[in-house]
Amino acid sequence: MQRSRITRDKSIEKAISEILKSRARSRVYIFLLRKNGAKSEQIIKGTKLHPSTVRETLSKMFDQKLIYRKKLKNDSIGKNPYLYYAISPVKLLERYAHEIEGRLNKIANLAFSAKTGDNYKSVKIKIYERVDKT
Repeated sequence: MQRSRITRDKSIEKAISEILKSRARSRVYIFLLRKNGAKSEQIIKGTKLHPSTVRETLSKMFDQKLIYRKKLKNDSIGKNPYLYYAISPVKLLERYAHEIEGRLNKIANLAFSAKTGDNYKSVKIKIYERVDKT
């Protein structure tokens, strides 16, 4: 049973890595989802990534709005740490679907314009979420 869970986790990590275009981002994203928020020190320990890799990854993911953060109030001297959270998987997939739509539309319009020559018509491909009501 443990073996199938590890295999399943690796396939999820691979799929998210393809979406985020980075293995480190994938590991940080999955860790934050599972923990429902964490400080950078916890992310470093949990992902086993190098501290500078985690800091750089968190910064890039925050800039790309893949994660958000909340400042923690700290009574001790020094910087107040952040608590990081991942965006929902649904939001991540919506962004990815939008990116794929753009790519598909470029390809479709390229092929369509080549066939029609001067009579250029636009093609629009849209990915919709299907909600099953059972």
